[in-house]
Amino acid sequence: MPLKRIILLSQFELTRLFATKRGWLALAAFTMVWLMILRYPIYHAVSVLNSAEFSDIAVQIAGSVGLYSLARWPEAELSVYWIIALFSFPVFTLFVSADQTVEDAKRGTLRFLTLRASRGEILLGRFAGQALILLTLITASALAAWILMLTRDTTLAMVGLGKVTSIIMLLVLTTLPFIALMSLLNLLASSARLSIIYASLLFTVGNMLIGYLTSLFEPVHWLYYLLPGVHISDIAPWHGIGLHAIALPLLQTAVLLSAAFWLMKRKDL
Repeated sequence: MPLKRIILLSQFELTRLFATKRGWLALAAFTMVWLMILRYPIYHAVSVLNSAEFSDIAVQIAGSVGLYSLARWPEAELSVYWIIALFSFPVFTLFVSADQTVEDAKRGTLRFLTLRASRGEILLGRFAGQALILLTLITASALAAWILMLTRDTTLAMVGLGKVTSIIMLLVLTTLPFIALMSLLNLLASSARLSIIYASLLFTVGNMLIGYLTSLFEPVHWLYYLLPGVHISDIAPWHGIGLHAIALPLLQTAVLLSAAFWLMKRKDL
């Protein structure tokens, strides 16, 4: 499988975002949303954490939900950013990566692409392109939080930069199985919108069904590990991050992409 064609296909995904009017509108909306998050939830939460009157209360509240160590970070902006980004980027990923192959298949251009590249190359190229887009957006928002921290205390610059790097790596790893899930659902749905609906049903009805089956037969609990993002609550407090935080999303990504590859080879384009 030539790597060059996969890279070219992934670059096309970047071109669709950064060189089209529709892409620039999406980037403008993303920028405005994160400016609002930085200006209000993060800025005001940091003011509370650093205030003499409310800091102890805020730490106690954070400790009651298992976030005690985060509330004690000197880089308070980054701790608040970590929690917001960890829970919002997976949902955002479902929408960003909703159209990988489904709309091309509907228009018939996917059949044209198979004249130039194999189905596996198309699948991996589109997945890699979406991963690069998420890496770019996560990096931009994390650096914005870091700059906001520098406006309060420049002495935290280098320590904060190390934490920003770790946060970016963990967020990208967390979003990878969500991109792979949309790669698979694109082959089962007839439109990008229907792919999002399928994903919503998987995370709502699927969770309830596994919970019901677990109440009847406890070993079925392992089915939760098939759902992307199942480890998010474990890594949120930051101190519980271990090898599973890296291995589990990578394993889920490999399984979902393998299923998508198997289905794409048998799908009539």
